[in-house]
Amino acid sequence: MNLAHTRPTMFGSGKGPSPTAGACPGWLMTAVAPWGENAEDAYDQGLVEMGLGDSRLIEVQGAFLPMGFEATPPQPLPMGSLVECHLSTSYAYNGGTACAGVAWAACTTPEGEECAIVAKIATELDYEETESLLKRNLQRRLASRDLEVVSFDVAVDEVTAAQEHYGVAMAALILPESLKMSGGGNVGRVRAGLTRQATDAMANAARRVDTKAPAAPAMRPGGRKPSDGSTDFSL
Repeated sequence: MNLAHTRPTMFGSGKGPSPTAGACPGWLMTAVAPWGENAEDAYDQGLVEMGLGDSRLIEVQGAFLPMGFEATPPQPLPMGSLVECHLSTSYAYNGGTACAGVAWAACTTPEGEECAIVAKIATELDYEETESLLKRNLQRRLASRDLEVVSFDVAVDEVTAAQEHYGVAMAALILPESLKMSGGGNVGRVRAGLTRQATDAMANAARRVDTKAPAAPAMRPGGRKPSDGSTDFSL
C-alpha cells in the first residue's frame, strides 16, 4: 500500500474518450475562489471554477465507489444535470489559507475482486502537509478493508483569501453517470469476513450482565396513589 508522491492528474476540458461498457466514469477536479463576499459566495464561485456551476449536486459520503469505476478526462456537463460527487470544501478568511483534497485508489480484495475507494480532507495547513495527510487517510482505508492498491490519484488545492474576503479551496471526485446505473450493476458481493452479523450483536447483548432493565413509566404530576398502598404506574 505504498502511495508514492504524486501531483494531481488534470486533463483538458474537452470531451474525453468514451468509457468502456458498464463502467462508471469519474474524474478529479480542484478549484479555488479567494474573493468571496461571504462563505456562500465563495462556495458558488468555486463550483463555477470547477465546472459544476450549472449542475445539481448530490454530495455522497463513504469510502467505496460504484463497482466499475474508471478514471477519465473531465467532460463538460449539461446544464441542470444531476451529478454525484465526493466533495471536500475548506474555507479561509482575510488572508488566511486553506486546503482541500480528494483521492481515489483502484484496489483488489484478497479474493481478487476489483473495486475502488475514495478519501478526502479539508485543512488549514499548507499544500504539502495536506497532501501527506490525505494519502495517510487513503492508506488507512485500504488497510482497514484489507485491500491491495493497484493505482491511485490525488488532487489537492490551496487558497489564500483576499483581504476582508472569504476564500474557498475545493476538490471533488465527480461521478456523472453513477446515478444512471442500475442498482445491481454497481455493487459487489458481500464480504462476510468484514461484516458483523445482526445475530452476533443480539447474542452479545444477551450475554452482557450490565444491561439495564427498562425504566418504569412516570406518574402524572399530582396523580393519586392506590388505596391498597401499591404503586400505580399507569399514565
